[in-house]
Amino acid sequence: VQLQAYGGGLVQAGGYLRLSCAASGRTFSSYNMGWFRQAPGKEREFVAATNWSGDSTDYADSVLGRFTISRDNAKNTVYLQMNSLKPEDTAVYYCAADRYVPASRWNERRGYDYWGQGTLVTVSS
Repeated sequence: VQLQAYGGGLVQAGGYLRLSCAASGRTFSSYNMGWFRQAPGKEREFVAATNWSGDSTDYADSVLGRFTISRDNAKNTVYLQMNSLKPEDTAVYYCAADRYVPASRWNERRGYDYWGQGTLVTVSS
């Protein structure tokens, strides 16, 4: 599967953005999907993930209650709605996919075989 993330941009603190990740291929609905982010000089970290159907989700503590992951399998797209953005949310955001990663490993980079190219989110104070 090939992934294309988009929707990043510059936003003021307290604002919102919605990221999208479009996937190629007919088997998108069989993939677990995740969002990760990498701030300058930092490790890539887990943000959110969802299972193939979208009825199970997981979030990093730092975004819980502010971000929402969802998917539309008919459109081969996964979304990350980001509300109440903070300057510390500034990062390049990546989407990732894997068919077999168990929920217990959704927060691990190594659990995903496929990655998008990233989209930059900048939150100004």
